[in-house]
Amino acid sequence: MQQVDTQRVFVMNDAPVLKDRSIVLYWMIANRRVHSNYALERAIEWCHRLNRPLIVFEGVRLNYPWASDRIHQFIVQGMRDNARHCRENGVTYFGYVEPSRDLGKGLLAALAVDAAVVVTDHFPTFFLPAMVRSAGATLPCRLEAVDSNGLLPLATPGKAFDTAYQFRRMLHKTLPDYLRAWPSRDPLAGGAVVKGASLPEDSLSRWPQASLDSISSQIRDLPLDHSVAPVEGLVGGRREALIRLKRFVDQRLSGYERRNQPDEPVTSELAPYLHFGHISAHEVVREVLDSQGWNQGRLSDKPNGRRTGWWGVDLACEGFLDQVITWRELGYGFAHHRRDHGEFSSLPAWALETLDVHRHDPRPYLYTPEEFRLGETHDELWNACQNQLRMEGKIHNYLRMLWGKKILHWSRSAQDALMVMTELNNRYALDGRDPNSVSGIFWVLGRHDRPWGPERPVFGKVRYMTSDNTARKLDVRAYVQRYGS
Repeated sequence: MQQVDTQRVFVMNDAPVLKDRSIVLYWMIANRRVHSNYALERAIEWCHRLNRPLIVFEGVRLNYPWASDRIHQFIVQGMRDNARHCRENGVTYFGYVEPSRDLGKGLLAALAVDAAVVVTDHFPTFFLPAMVRSAGATLPCRLEAVDSNGLLPLATPGKAFDTAYQFRRMLHKTLPDYLRAWPSRDPLAGGAVVKGASLPEDSLSRWPQASLDSISSQIRDLPLDHSVAPVEGLVGGRREALIRLKRFVDQRLSGYERRNQPDEPVTSELAPYLHFGHISAHEVVREVLDSQGWNQGRLSDKPNGRRTGWWGVDLACEGFLDQVITWRELGYGFAHHRRDHGEFSSLPAWALETLDVHRHDPRPYLYTPEEFRLGETHDELWNACQNQLRMEGKIHNYLRMLWGKKILHWSRSAQDALMVMTELNNRYALDGRDPNSVSGIFWVLGRHDRPWGPERPVFGKVRYMTSDNTARKLDVRAYVQRYGS
């Protein structure tokens, strides 16, 4: 197994590696998978260096923002797949589902008492960066956070990019070097891990392992937002992610150019699985490229920043790769390099200026946060988008842009619109609370875009969208009928 690129490894404290301790601990918090995972590979490296066995610790707390049945069940279903694969490979796995608020406090420290080194995941948004920094300040041993978010290490460019075009030009120059080495598909297989770690008895008595096979009954009894129910028929975890990936490559990819049509079943539907780390971007990209019989010799030698023509594959495949690599990693990189990425003030100067100039413009309609939440506006198409979000934890890709633009149009200020979009997206969307969804929300306000003319009321030079224009471009009749009431 190859060594993990040091650009992906962030040392989170000044504590030493305690070579006299008995285990290596992998604290799984974002890359919730045991396949194609650089953080897990880094932990295994330490196992070999120190000749120590591995413990994989994956938990879910109760007091995270927007905690709900929907989010919790999806996470715990993924934990079940991870526990099964660790068990099949003789690796010690500790899965913990906090039964009441704050009862899990102290668990990481208790597990780390015997750890020579702790390895965790680097995820650049939500509460996770602060949680990892806090852990680093208290752990007695070295803590490393490892970036397994995308094809390009987040640290590589050294800065955040303002536009997809700029980022794409950099990718075309830089990415080929990273396409020569992929993460191990199954780093636990074949006896690659030092085994035999035992969990401390006092920890097990105070924090018993979760029974992951009785998920629904557990979640009903937890202090969560029960009004945000699990999505019917949608299962979290690696097994389901692989089923969806195969279906996409075999049946949908060839029609991906029609993805803007709401009733065309051509999208991958992998966003929540990528968000929770149940599948990696490397795995998705590799399967797509393999379906094209691709090799690196087909890459264009002209890094011109265009959306198509660089990969040397058909247009549908180029379009998907631009979404899962360029746009996704643009958002992750921005979050990594800009700690203020979720604040209104992080918008580009031109957007801040034009929104400020138009801050007192009369709005054609004004809705309260509760009216937005319930989909009680005058606009049937917008209501349908919001209803889909509440029921299914997603909005059709193209219509999500319209959804955000109209919230801006019907809010008292751009700042109010940002709060409404953030609340609704993070509460209901399974792929919310993610750098990619943060990018989508801020794109509505001008991030990763350019000034547009003519200048309009409320929007100023920010890109404008209407439901009428959308309905002329797309056939939304069946969509409105399905989600409109």
